[in-house]
Amino acid sequence: MKILGLFRHAKSDWQDPRARDFDRPLNDRGRKGAAIMGRHIRDHGVQWDRVIASPAIRCAETIEIACEASGRPVAVNWDRRIYLASSATLADLLRETEGDPRSVLMVGHNPGLEDLIFDLVPDDGSSPLRDVVEVKFPTAAYAVLELNIDRWADLSDKCARLVHLTRPRDLDPQLGPASF
Repeated sequence: MKILGLFRHAKSDWQDPRARDFDRPLNDRGRKGAAIMGRHIRDHGVQWDRVIASPAIRCAETIEIACEASGRPVAVNWDRRIYLASSATLADLLRETEGDPRSVLMVGHNPGLEDLIFDLVPDDGSSPLRDVVEVKFPTAAYAVLELNIDRWADLSDKCARLVHLTRPRDLDPQLGPASF
């Protein structure tokens, strides 16, 4: 069995219309969400053997703030292919994972992360949290999937169970959509 974590970047700032999408930083709400989620990821207890992430500014800031809040620095493998990648591209990246670590945390963007959940988790009632993702996988959401595979190279559709899902608003209602 392999464990896959998916962590969507926190809320980004859209105020500078001249900024390239790749260069958008986090806004205040995003910084708060990244910090609270960093502590949650630490407390959830999965030890991530490998962290791979989009190098977009909002992802880098999400990781930096989450690590600072959790008190746990991590080594990150930055991969430009994650930036705005499709589910198929993300799955290919996972299949290429070297060294076959037990657990991988991927930090990236929607719709790719959300679609990856839909591709990996069957819509048969075996993962009730999948229904929550169907509504929305919001910024700074964190999901954990258990994959019924022995090697990352064996990753295939419908091989996973979604066993954990937390959104910032689950930990602090002020980080929910109604408060802003």
